[in-house]
Amino acid sequence: MKKIAFALLCAVMLTAADAPRRAPGFCLPDQTMAWRDLADYRGKIVVLEFMQSTCPHCAAFVNVLSGLQQKYAGKVAVVSVAVAPDPPAQVVQFAQSHKLPYPLLYDSGQMTMSYVRAQSVDFPTVYLIDGSGMIRGNWANGPLTKDIFEGNGLGREIDKLLGGAPATPARK
Repeated sequence: MKKIAFALLCAVMLTAADAPRRAPGFCLPDQTMAWRDLADYRGKIVVLEFMQSTCPHCAAFVNVLSGLQQKYAGKVAVVSVAVAPDPPAQVVQFAQSHKLPYPLLYDSGQMTMSYVRAQSVDFPTVYLIDGSGMIRGNWANGPLTKDIFEGNGLGREIDKLLGGAPATPARK
């Protein structure tokens, strides 16, 4: 009996580890100094990217995010967050030079850590938030997530959410 109870407890704990959690709220300035709040996007799927302007993978990921912004216009909002020590002037220059069709917010680090919950952040890192504000998936750039950052993996995850299916559990 104890073995069965222990097995059930382990199963519940593993399921809870992949359970969605509420996306931490934020209100940060974007590259035009307009304030952006997560609540502004309620009802839409939000693709939230953490990046730095000096990161070559982040620069390449702009094309993927821009394509998603265009493909899912009205249903999905793309929001990028540049993390300190990225200087604000450099963030503005990045947004202008890449002609971002979505807001690029500036964070001194507190908001980022409320999402990442780790000592360091791999750039880019992306979170997929559903219309009710729950994190449904997150991925850091790496060999196992190449399709998310270079292919159509993120589009497939969005399609799942739009169709009512849960996103694939996070991989790092």
